[in-house]
Amino acid sequence: MVPWTRITLGVLTAVGGVTALAGGATLVWGSLSVSRVDWATPPETMLVGSPFSSYLVPGLLLALVIGGTQITAAAMLLRRARGAALATAVAGYGLLIWIFVQMIVIPFSPLQAIYFAWGAAEVGLLLVALGLFRRPAADARERWAAARR
Repeated sequence: MVPWTRITLGVLTAVGGVTALAGGATLVWGSLSVSRVDWATPPETMLVGSPFSSYLVPGLLLALVIGGTQITAAAMLLRRARGAALATAVAGYGLLIWIFVQMIVIPFSPLQAIYFAWGAAEVGLLLVALGLFRRPAADARERWAAARR
């Protein structure tokens, strides 16, 4: 992986992981609070029609699954670990799936658009880093030039 793509992906996944951990922890805290903390959780009426009666389980999923995969991918990228690309794919696609499901369950929020773009950027940059968008002709020229040296 080219250093700039690895570093950029590392920063994207690290920041995405920290915000998912913080958002999930806030939802859990707001759900467990004895006195309702209005700023910590959206109105529970947004959960009508969903399988959840409070934000406890969604908060745990957001913090542990989304935040956990994002932080794991960031650590693996920055350590240049062998499975970093796979971990990044899991984290990016996991974030996209989270947002898709969220958009089905609760009303639209601008944060959904931001995090959808965030996940798409992670997946797109990973595909670039893996060479998916390389021009075959350029690769052939590079191989030919290397063979002549």
